Amino acid sequence: MDNYVVGVDFGTDSVRALLVNADDGSTKGSEVFYYPRWKAGAYCDPEKNQFRQHPLDHLEGLEQTVRRVVANSGLPKAQIKGICVDTTGSSPLPVDQNGQALALSEAFSNNPNAQMILWKDHTAVAEADEINQLARSWGGEDFTRYEGGIYSSEWFWAKILHILRKDPEVAASAYSWMEHCDYLTFLLTGGTKIQEAKRSRCAAGHKALWHESWGGLPNSDFLSRLDPRLASLKENLYTDTFTSDTVAGYLAADWAQKLGLEEGIAVAVGTFDAHAGAVGGEVSPGTMVKVMGTSTCDIMVTSPAALENKTVKGICGQVDGSVLPGQIGLEAGQSGFGDVLAWFVQMLQKPLLDTLSDAGMNPNTLSEIRSHLEENLIQTLSRQAEQVSPENTQVLAMDWINGRRTPDANQNLKGALSGLDMGTDAAKIFKALVESICFGSKRIIERFQEEGVSIQQVIGLGGVAKKSTLVMQTMADILDMPIKVAKSEQAPALGAAMYAATAAGIYPTVADAIAHMGNGFDLVYKPRAENRNTYQRKYQRYLELGEFIEKNLS
Repeated sequence: MDNYVVGVDFGTDSVRALLVNADDGSTKGSEVFYYPRWKAGAYCDPEKNQFRQHPLDHLEGLEQTVRRVVANSGLPKAQIKGICVDTTGSSPLPVDQNGQALALSEAFSNNPNAQMILWKDHTAVAEADEINQLARSWGGEDFTRYEGGIYSSEWFWAKILHILRKDPEVAASAYSWMEHCDYLTFLLTGGTKIQEAKRSRCAAGHKALWHESWGGLPNSDFLSRLDPRLASLKENLYTDTFTSDTVAGYLAADWAQKLGLEEGIAVAVGTFDAHAGAVGGEVSPGTMVKVMGTSTCDIMVTSPAALENKTVKGICGQVDGSVLPGQIGLEAGQSGFGDVLAWFVQMLQKPLLDTLSDAGMNPNTLSEIRSHLEENLIQTLSRQAEQVSPENTQVLAMDWINGRRTPDANQNLKGALSGLDMGTDAAKIFKALVESICFGSKRIIERFQEEGVSIQQVIGLGGVAKKSTLVMQTMADILDMPIKVAKSEQAPALGAAMYAATAAGIYPTVADAIAHMGNGFDLVYKPRAENRNTYQRKYQRYLELGEFIEKNLS
């Protein structure tokens, strides 16, 4: 009888459970759940860059997707040997002494500051600046050294510091804080003592300034200079961290009943979605795996010897074991990718629908139009943009609409458009936005190369990689490199399943799990030589525009 494992991938908008045959990596079933509170815009304020999610969205999604995928498979429970979750990050959540989310209590159920602070929340820009200034000036260890030298408002300490200052009630009630992946794993294993939770090496190393060379998290002296409450909080956090091939614990009876699984199966240490995606995309040294969705995460691995103790400037961290145990995981990425295109589509769509509503259009007809636009407008723009030759438009865009993650994090930056004239239409602007996110990707690759990290190939995965020929072909042209697209529709969930298979003892290492469970690649985009010179010139203009904006307008 074949062995099966479950990978659960918590994305920005939805959660997906994947039931995978551990012997060959084939998918037995998949189920998806869209977060209802998030979809309704609860606890969010885009104008303030505030993006929060209620943990009930995640708990309901976890239960429904796993239960359905197991029930629909018809498999005996005994064949399913393990489970692993991956999540967005840094997405921390305040919890009480028992590890229960404050947001699940009546007192905090509707308080945005008690919700999970989603990765894309940028309300902590000032706090991130404070962390960076202190790290460079206090005379002790630069704790940002392994985080690319710049701490981001998207990350753990900045977000917590912001909430401590903004909401005294949450600050006083939060015994500790947990990353999303750690919180869910803790619940699945029936945890009641938060000190016993096995925290993710990936989350801690890339987002919480954890490093083994200084004994774990930053020292209390450093934290207390930011706020004495951070030093106190550290006592309720952790010292040790664990890679995701490790067993975090075993599935508790109550969750086994909710999910339709056997009690006591292995629960792997949780991880972040992009890093699990890199595993599902069969990452190896010299390969950049681009996880392309609302944002991007660019993941690489290299041996400690190849890195020669160097730190790569301006990225999102280098962490031993964050992707493959025994290898240094390197992370970069863009704060806006698919989000940039979705922003433009929504900007076109909303005034049209508002106008029709104001004109008294039948609500049912208006609903049909809205659904049609949501499903088809981006495809229409893509088709029209594909007909625009890159040398026949001077429109240039900056992709910093949601700030810049890498290289050199700066969430104060804003997007821009230039080169507009009376002949500029929506297709040309859309094409410029597509080119801008690809230029942003090129700048990341250049930074790695400048720092001595070799990149021989690029692998694309995620929704954009699978669905957008326009983006992927433009990316290949601008990078001037072939891009292979992973065959799996759900590479992060597949990667989580590979971790689960390793933690369950089906395979001795994650590399062995990849070798047996990898799905391969189904498409290669090759750069078109006729566009090389045009895009080289446009890229130089992109760099010049970005320099002007950063120096004069930020």
